[in-house]
Amino acid sequence: MNAVDNKKIGLLGVPLGFGAGKTGSELGVNAMRLSIIRGQRLADHIRGLGYEFTDHGDVSIRAPKDCVEGENPKHLKEMLESSTNIVAAVSEILARGEFPVILGGDHAIAIPTFSAISKHYREKEEEVGLIWFDAHSDINTPESSPSGNIHGMPLAVLLGEGNRDLVDLCGFSPKLNKNFFAHIGARDVDPGERAQIEKLGLRDHFFTMSDIDKRGMAACVSDAIEIASKAPGGFAVTFDVDGIDPRFAPGSGTLVRGGATYREAHLTLEMIAASGKMRSFEIVEVNPLLDQSNITVELACELILSALGKTIL
Repeated sequence: MNAVDNKKIGLLGVPLGFGAGKTGSELGVNAMRLSIIRGQRLADHIRGLGYEFTDHGDVSIRAPKDCVEGENPKHLKEMLESSTNIVAAVSEILARGEFPVILGGDHAIAIPTFSAISKHYREKEEEVGLIWFDAHSDINTPESSPSGNIHGMPLAVLLGEGNRDLVDLCGFSPKLNKNFFAHIGARDVDPGERAQIEKLGLRDHFFTMSDIDKRGMAACVSDAIEIASKAPGGFAVTFDVDGIDPRFAPGSGTLVRGGATYREAHLTLEMIAASGKMRSFEIVEVNPLLDQSNITVELACELILSALGKTIL
């Protein structure tokens, strides 16, 4: 099954790991790209789904220096310099008429990747939505963040909240209309994030693990797709593997018990693929240094294929 209309995939690695508190997610890019799953690498599996495939390599990332004491957000200068390169690389893939498949890196990359996507559709006078799969809400600002790590701030930035240099990336803000946004899988939300969600009126856009327990994953994903699909340009998807329970995905830096199961994660992406409204897909926070027998890396590759339309039958 081919889930992307133009049938052209552009793969991009974004090996940025300094937005997180633990090193290693920057290694997830090549771990996913080079892993052998059932005798084939990811590129071969994607071609097997009927897509033309181009690997655009990795974006150049500014190497982080030691943080200055009290710096918040941490590594801001390196993030801004790297973001310029990331925006340019994603924009080039979109200009080529390809569907971006983005391999992270930590979740800070969503700031420049979605900024590029939003800019692309803005130039077409269309808005684009976003589905965010994650154990965390990632809606901290520097004032509310307990750590100062940028990977806990990207959603706030895209909604126009937080550090102005990040918020104003690409010259406009917000990048994301909250009416076209849905979050799936939250189960670890900081007090400041709760306040931010209430302030922005986003509770009905969050499908937490408690909601999923009560209603089932399929019902929650269906509602999330309905919300994001209201955007005239379709929607992007950003998928953090820590949204999956650590039993199935131990290789991530901010694990929280009680997440989605292996099958719930696949169901989510199978339903999103079937909607025909997805315009880009990224997967983040795969940390091979914390993995066990490569199971998180392999699961990430399998999930990419589900997002691109692979089904059981």
